[in-house]
Amino acid sequence: MPSIRILTVIILTLPLVLNGCASMGDGSKAEKQQQILKMKDSVLTQLFAKKPDTRAQINAAPGYAVFSNASINLLLVSAGTGYGVVKNRRTGHYTYMNMAEGGVGLGLGAKDYRLVLVFHNSQAINDFINSGWSFGGHADAAAKAADKGASVEGEAHYGDVTVYSFTESGLALQATVKGIKFWQDKALN
Repeated sequence: MPSIRILTVIILTLPLVLNGCASMGDGSKAEKQQQILKMKDSVLTQLFAKKPDTRAQINAAPGYAVFSNASINLLLVSAGTGYGVVKNRRTGHYTYMNMAEGGVGLGLGAKDYRLVLVFHNSQAINDFINSGWSFGGHADAAAKAADKGASVEGEAHYGDVTVYSFTESGLALQATVKGIKFWQDKALN
């Protein structure tokens, strides 16, 4: 059963590969924070260009979060890791966070994608920072490298949070049920 052994090796090495994909690399605490804020600004610029109405939505919201994530889907298993920041617009405070996802379903591919979460009340921000759990289905198709190719963009509403996602790069076709865990980065806060 060589195929089962190969699949087992892939599944066991997947966390190491994903950790490298989503890693911010070396640097001081301040340098890593600055890198995350730079990613946030870049992602928001891209979102505003694709969906101009989101600028007013974010400006009116009490807070938002921006995440960069790398994920891999191999047949029946998917996993990913990433990092990002939550901004409480009322206090001006940033909370740096990490994320990990895991799921099951059909698919194959790897992609680098971005998430923007818009919180519609202060309780939603606090719940996210302190609990940070999301669970749901996910389906997408992406074939994108730099500015070439296309992807299917997503938008979803979860209670008092609106979530926008878009692919930065990758090649993937997948339909999965997955869980996502967000948590505070103790080293950066």
